[in-house]
Amino acid sequence: QAQLAESGGGLVQPGGSLRLSCSASGLSLGHYTIGWFRQTPGKAREGVALITSGDSNTDYADSVKDRFTISRDNAGTTVYLQMNNLKPEDTALYYCVADVRDGLGLDRLWDYFYWGRGTQVTVSS
Repeated sequence: QAQLAESGGGLVQPGGSLRLSCSASGLSLGHYTIGWFRQTPGKAREGVALITSGDSNTDYADSVKDRFTISRDNAGTTVYLQMNNLKPEDTALYYCVADVRDGLGLDRLWDYFYWGRGTQVTVSS
């Protein structure tokens, strides 16, 4: 059964950096659009970034533009979310998602077919 797994979360001070990784078993990520969204209790889910299959076009939420970068490795086994200049408001549970369909944007990431279990990011001094 295909599964996604996130790693790389943790506690970091404001202004710091983390790199989240999304790896898959049972599917080749290169054939899927991959996204990251985040969830904080009491707040709406927010699509953070996505990278499309094939041409690897990217899209970002305005709240993370110029701070976060999504990328995939050449082998198609891992997708990364490099997060720089982290702010307390970036604190959330971050989920990696994947779908073979095109056209599902940042506001539809939670409709993607495959989900990981999430990795917690906490930004605090």
